[in-house]
Amino acid sequence: MGKKEHVSETPATQMLKAAGVAFTEHPYEYLEHGGAQHSAEVLGFDPFTVVKTLVMQDQDAKPLLVLMHGNRKVSTKNLARQIGAKSVEPCKPEVANRHSGYLVGGTSPFGTRKVMPVYIEESILALPEIAINGGRRGYLVRIAPQVCVDLLGAKSVHCALAD
Repeated sequence: MGKKEHVSETPATQMLKAAGVAFTEHPYEYLEHGGAQHSAEVLGFDPFTVVKTLVMQDQDAKPLLVLMHGNRKVSTKNLARQIGAKSVEPCKPEVANRHSGYLVGGTSPFGTRKVMPVYIEESILALPEIAINGGRRGYLVRIAPQVCVDLLGAKSVHCALAD
């Protein structure tokens, strides 16, 4: 493990460890509004394999998580239709922070404060490995995408828009 940069545990890594999930840690220099594209660039990952965790809400302000490719946007219209909601929209940052227990930019779908339904873009599940936030800004973990289904009960949806 001879890395000089040890990242302290987060609720996300605690959950992964408790479940016996194998993951590798990838700290990077966080850039405000840099998003998944920035982390992919500095870590040398394909942005299609870097998965962002988006906190959204339905028409009744019930929160949900959407896992999306770093270089794709969510069609909220398609998502709403597939999950049987009238509408879906991103939460405001302070609301997202409250639901997830994480800061926006450091949101992991694992170890969230509130248990929320999780939806994953189906093409993510076809990837051999993904990089996803580990519960802190500037910190990704690489895992098998199936972990999202096994640990979070993520349901696959088709709601990606090409950038």
